[in-house]
Amino acid sequence: MAKVTKNDGDDKRPIIIIKRIKKADGGHHGGAWKVAYADFVTAMMAFFLLLWLLSITTIEEKKQLAAYFSAFDPRPSKNMSGAGGVLGGTVIAPKGAMSMTHETTTQDDTTDDEEFKRQKEYETMDKEDEKSFKGVEESIRQAVESVPSMKEVSQNLLIDATPEGLRIQIVDQVGKPMFPNGSAVPLPQTVKLLGLITNAITGLPNKISIIGHTDSRLYGKDAAYTNWELSADRANASRRVMLEAGFSTGKIENVQGKADREPLDVTAPDSPRNRRISIILLKQSIVTGAKRAEETFKNRKPGGAQPAPKTREEGVIYFP
Repeated sequence: MAKVTKNDGDDKRPIIIIKRIKKADGGHHGGAWKVAYADFVTAMMAFFLLLWLLSITTIEEKKQLAAYFSAFDPRPSKNMSGAGGVLGGTVIAPKGAMSMTHETTTQDDTTDDEEFKRQKEYETMDKEDEKSFKGVEESIRQAVESVPSMKEVSQNLLIDATPEGLRIQIVDQVGKPMFPNGSAVPLPQTVKLLGLITNAITGLPNKISIIGHTDSRLYGKDAAYTNWELSADRANASRRVMLEAGFSTGKIENVQGKADREPLDVTAPDSPRNRRISIILLKQSIVTGAKRAEETFKNRKPGGAQPAPKTREEGVIYFP
């Protein structure tokens, strides 16, 4: 802004006064957070895009992708389309719009059909087991109630369903133990109870898992025999009683001793109820699935599926 004034001594020469008004700025608030937020959004987009791609790929495609990146060749592609990698310029969909031909690396229909049949087979097994498990529980309880001498130990019997199958537990009660204190020799009522359980489950195709448990009370400081040995010995003693009662040794999947690691009464680790034998009637689907997974692991090729080695061209630099 300029202001003109006149000098009294010289009317012909004006005096010019210039006033500059500076506008106050609000200050720089910084934009680093915007960059960080943009990076975060970009990363999330890439992450969800990766999840989406993984969800629509088959097992065979995942194996091929893993094999491709484990043996990556940095040479320029000689293909007309794509990088000449695992998909060769095609998309994951069977007939994508970007595919140059209809030849894709998707898993064939026979493999998908086999997986679908397996799932149906497992569902059928679970339904059969659910019906048979209910019958087993009823037959065991009826057998215990039908024997007058066994009514006293009916409270020592617990039966419930677990994700693995039907769990039958022989639990100590106050004044009614199933084994003598610190011993792996079952008492007569325990032998009878194991015999009734064996008769109820012998006709089923299911395998069993026998697990021994103890309370948290320990032996002496320098004792060579601990709760680990005691729980394992009691489980093995129960196995021998069941074999003598007519149970097939081929149906015993495993025998374990877990000491006090899985208490029945968490609030009282030294409770007598924690001293027990668990007989788990395993679901057929679990045993079958575990065997198939083990066979697949044994039959796998060392290092996984690897692409055929490429011939080295003269004059080309290769990286490991």
